[in-house]
Amino acid sequence: MPPPFGGMPDGHTGNRNKKSIQTKYRMPSFNWQALKPNQVAGTIFNELDDENVLGELNMDAFEEQFKTKAQTAPADVGTLRAKVAQKAPSKVSLLEPNRAKNLAITLRKGGMATSDICTAIETYNQEVLSLDFLELLERFIPSEYEVKLIQNYERDGRPLDELPEEDRFMVCFGKIPRLTQRIRTLTFMGNFPESIQLIQPQLNAIIAASMSIKSSSKLKKILEIILAFGNYMNSSNRGAAYGFRLQSLDLLLDTKSTDRRQTLLHFIVSIIQEKYPELQAFHSELHFMDKAAVVSLDSILQDVRALERAMEVTRKEFAIQEDNPVLQEFLTSNNDLLDSVVEDGKTAKDVYESVVEYFGEYPKTTPPSMFFPIFVRFIKAYKQAEQENEQRKKQDVLSSEGRTGPPPTSAKPEIPQKQVPMMPKLPQMDLIAELKRRQVTPLVREGKDGAIEDIITALKAVPFTARSGKRSSRLFCDSGFSDESPT
Repeated sequence: MPPPFGGMPDGHTGNRNKKSIQTKYRMPSFNWQALKPNQVAGTIFNELDDENVLGELNMDAFEEQFKTKAQTAPADVGTLRAKVAQKAPSKVSLLEPNRAKNLAITLRKGGMATSDICTAIETYNQEVLSLDFLELLERFIPSEYEVKLIQNYERDGRPLDELPEEDRFMVCFGKIPRLTQRIRTLTFMGNFPESIQLIQPQLNAIIAASMSIKSSSKLKKILEIILAFGNYMNSSNRGAAYGFRLQSLDLLLDTKSTDRRQTLLHFIVSIIQEKYPELQAFHSELHFMDKAAVVSLDSILQDVRALERAMEVTRKEFAIQEDNPVLQEFLTSNNDLLDSVVEDGKTAKDVYESVVEYFGEYPKTTPPSMFFPIFVRFIKAYKQAEQENEQRKKQDVLSSEGRTGPPPTSAKPEIPQKQVPMMPKLPQMDLIAELKRRQVTPLVREGKDGAIEDIITALKAVPFTARSGKRSSRLFCDSGFSDESPT
C-alpha cells in the first residue's frame, strides 16, 4: 500500500541528521533560504537523498571552478590536524600594543638590525644614524615601567626568542648606558650647524638695526622737526611736550589740512625737501629694519641658552669617555663657534635694550616685533608722501597751464629735478665706516676684529629665516637637556 500523500517512504525519518561535509577549499556561500527540519515533513524534500547524490559524483572539478580566490593548494586533512596540534603559542609582548606597532614601523624605516642600531648609538656614529631616525627613536626610550617589565622577564629566566622583534629591540636599547644623554647629544651634534645658521643672522639683524637707528643723525633731526610741528599745534591748548612716543609717528597720516588734500606728514615731507634736503635720504642710514622686525629676540636668546646646555651635556659625555673621537672632534670644532654666538646674543640684547630706552620706550614691554615695524611703516609712509607730493605738483602745473594756455615757445624747457633715490645703497665699506664712526659707546663685543664687517657681510650674503614663536622639537630641545650630570 503506498504511503499517504505527503507521507514519507519506508526507511526514512524526518529527523535524520545530515553529515558534515569537509571540502578541500573554502567555497562561496549559496545564499538560499533553508527550511528547518520541522518544516520539511510532508514536503518533497522529505523524499530526497542529497547524500546519495554526493556519493555518486566527483566534486573535485566543482571545487576547482567555484572555490574562493587567493587560496593555496589544499593540504592533507591529516597534516592540518597535526599542525593544529603542534601550533606554538602566540608570542606575548611586554609593550603596549600601539607603542609596539609604532616601534615596529620606526624600525622598518631605519632599515638596520637591532645590534647595529645599538652599536651606532654607543659609538656616536652619525654616518649611519639619520636625524629623522634619531628623533623617532627618542620617543621610544624605555619608561621606568617598561624597564621593570623587561627586568622581571629576564629574572624569570624566560628566553628572549619568545618575545616579538620590537620587544627584543627594547631589551637591547634599554641597556645602553646613559641612553637619554646619548640620543640627545647625537641629535644636538647633528643639528648644530643648522641651528647656528638659523640663529646668527637674526642676532646680526638686531645688532645692525639697533646700532643704525641709534646712530642716525638724519633720523634724529627729522624727529626734532616733528616735535617742533607737534608743539606748534598743541602748545596753546595742551602745553609743550618734551618728547613723544614712537607710535605717534603713525598719527602723522591722520592729521589732515583744511582742504583735506594733504596730511601733516605730506607737509613735513615738503618742508624737508625745501629746507632740509640733506635729510631726504634719511632711510639710507637705517639698515635691516624689515629683518629685525620679524625677529623674536626672547625666543632666539632661549635657543642660545638651549645650545649652551646641550653643549655642556656633550662636554660631560666626553669627560666620561675621553677616548671617543667623534665627541672630541665636535667639541674641538665648535666650542669657539658657540662661545661667539653666546657673545653675540648678549650684544644683541644690550644694543636692543639701549636703543629702545634711547627712544623713550620700555624694553620689557616693547619687543622687536613692535619697535622696528614703527620705523618700517614710517619709512614706507614717508616715501609714499614724497611720491604723492610730486604728483600733486605735476597736477598743479597742468591745471595752471590749462588756465593760462601753453607757455611761449621761446621759454626755456623746464629742467626736471633729479629724483632723490628711495634707498641709496652705500658701498659696504662706507656703511661699515659710518656705523663705526657714529657708535660712540662700543656696544659690539670687543676683542673680535672686524665685528661690524662680519655682521654686515653676513646679513647681505646669508639667507635669512626668521625664528617663529613655536619652538622646533628638532633644533632646540630646550627642555630635553637637564642640568643634572649624566649617570
